[in-house]
Parts: sequence; C-alpha cells; structure tokens
Amino acid sequence: MQRPNPVQWVWYALGGGLPRELAPWVLADTTRRTWIWRHLARALVQLAPVMAVCVLAVPVPLAYRLSAAFGGLLLGLVFSTAFMTETIEHRVVKAGYPPGTAARVRAERQERERVERLSPYRRDGAGSFD
Repeated sequence: MQRPNPVQWVWYALGGGLPRELAPWVLADTTRRTWIWRHLARALVQLAPVMAVCVLAVPVPLAYRLSAAFGGLLLGLVFSTAFMTETIEHRVVKAGYPPGTAARVRAERQERERVERLSPYRRDGAGSFD
C-alpha cells in the first residue's frame, strides 16, 4: 500500500486532502487497531503551531505561557476526542468513500477479532479442548 510522504502526511494531519491513489491508506489509517492513537497524533500536529505561538510570542512571564499552552493542549485534545468519530468519517469521505465506511470497517474488524478470540479452533492452540 502506498503511503504519503512526510509533507503529504503533515498536510493530511492539518485536515488537507490526499491524492486519490492514497485513499486505501486513508481508510487503513482510520480503521486500524491504533486509529485512536493516530487521531491523537494528528491532533497534536494541529495544536503544535498554536502552542508555539502561545509559548514564544505572548509577552507575559514564561510560567503563564507554559500553563496556558498546556491548558490549551488539554482542552484541544478533549475537543478532538469528543469529535473523533465525526472527524474520522469526514477524512474517509474526503478520500472518496461513502459516509459510514470507517465505522463499518472498524466494526467488521472488531467482530472478526471477537470471533477469532472465542473460537475453539484457533491456530495457536489456545482454546482447544485437548
């Protein structure tokens, strides 16, 4: 699967669209087991410029700037987490998939993993009745 280059990834993290040939990567990025951590990494990229301005450009003592940047970071992550599924679906739709695709793919993966976990015929032998 083709992956975005670093510049494309930063653009994607900031909310930009990627070329059509990267659509399968976008779907994989938003539906892997680590999709929540990936979303939070993108949120940190979005918040970094605001935090940098807060710490470097505001003319108040450093302790105030750092506490404001940290508070803004926490608040930004709370909002990002609150709207995580909507943001993910928007990214997937922007990549050319129908609405609801990311949620469906994640649900299918979770169901496969659940069935695999409960199956008495697992390959690793854990669950056999010998």
